[in-house]
Amino acid sequence: MNVLHINQSDISGGAAIAGYRLHQGLLAQGIDSRLLVGRVETSSDRVEVVPSKYRIEKQLLRVTSRLGFNYLNIISSFDIPKHSFYKNADILNFHNLHTGYFNYLAIPALTENKPAVFTLHDMWSFTGHCAYSYDCDRWKTGCGKCPYPDTYPAVTADNTRLEWKLKNWVYSRSNLTIVTPSNWLTKQAEQSMLNRFPVHHIPYGIDTEAYKPLELEQCRSVLGISTGKKVLMFGAESLKDSRKGGDLLLKALQNLPPSLKAETVLLTIGRGGEAISEAVGMATLNLAYVTSDRLKSIAYSAADLFVFPTRADNLPLVLQESMACGTPMVSFKIGGVPDLVRPGVTGYLATPEDAQDFSNGIVQLLEDEKLRDQMRQNCRAIALKEYSLELQAKRYIELYQHLQN
Repeated sequence: MNVLHINQSDISGGAAIAGYRLHQGLLAQGIDSRLLVGRVETSSDRVEVVPSKYRIEKQLLRVTSRLGFNYLNIISSFDIPKHSFYKNADILNFHNLHTGYFNYLAIPALTENKPAVFTLHDMWSFTGHCAYSYDCDRWKTGCGKCPYPDTYPAVTADNTRLEWKLKNWVYSRSNLTIVTPSNWLTKQAEQSMLNRFPVHHIPYGIDTEAYKPLELEQCRSVLGISTGKKVLMFGAESLKDSRKGGDLLLKALQNLPPSLKAETVLLTIGRGGEAISEAVGMATLNLAYVTSDRLKSIAYSAADLFVFPTRADNLPLVLQESMACGTPMVSFKIGGVPDLVRPGVTGYLATPEDAQDFSNGIVQLLEDEKLRDQMRQNCRAIALKEYSLELQAKRYIELYQHLQN
């Protein structure tokens, strides 16, 4: 079986990493898996960049962006059927289609003769422009009068009702099966224009050998963290992204008792950690953007808690990585977070936007070492049972085989 994944990148960004992990899981199961992506970071004959027509697409962008339409300028998507990866594929698997490398109007042509799975990593596929709609549910009825035009991917004019109709038209002419990684996104998809297709819930898989608990004091020594300290960890691709809640984390940390702040180190991974370090008023260690699985495992294993004040998310990879490393978590009860952060079992779920409740969760878990140790064991056990890469790959293979029959 030959599977072709079409994604924003091979390993740049959360959806890219999730897609690449699936690719590796399929290869381990003997499936011929390949990637066509908008941006290539790795070196492999199984990964190639989607061809582009840069000059004409740049000229078209002037028109489409002024009208408030993202990605309709990318005419090269209609040439994908000429690529050898596409010609040899038995099954297509779409992933993130909204980072500026793909035109969704090409989906009907690409799926006319090949069955396709569309793995959702956010809400973009069924909204009038946004990846996350927050408290807006206009996507259920057709969008228009968008309350968040600046939300990624931003639009310069509000043609969200027309984009919603364009997507609806595209899907009416496409052959797709939908996969959703979280229970939350499953429910959203079932209430959207995508409910015309079968919707399957398959969580992301993670390499539980690459991400596993390591000896805490040894990891702290490697990172240069003093013994006797408590360690909080926060990570995101960009720590300045308001969706990831860096401002809420600052408020929560400022609410901590002074005695607790004095004995705690904040460990951050991701771009923009310096700004948080300056404002937080406690000892910090910023590892910047980390791609090494080993270094990330060391960081998670060095932490007492992973804190993640996200405002909107599907099934956050950092929470899954933390869980696999046996590190309890504090986050907000939004999106797919509750799939991973289970109150009293793997961590603490705070009321959305409530920095004080978030701070209370940190204090409660830091002060209860026995509960934290039990949560460490629970995190690892659940990661092995529910989120192994092998389990994810087998679920996808079963779905691919069903679509071929």
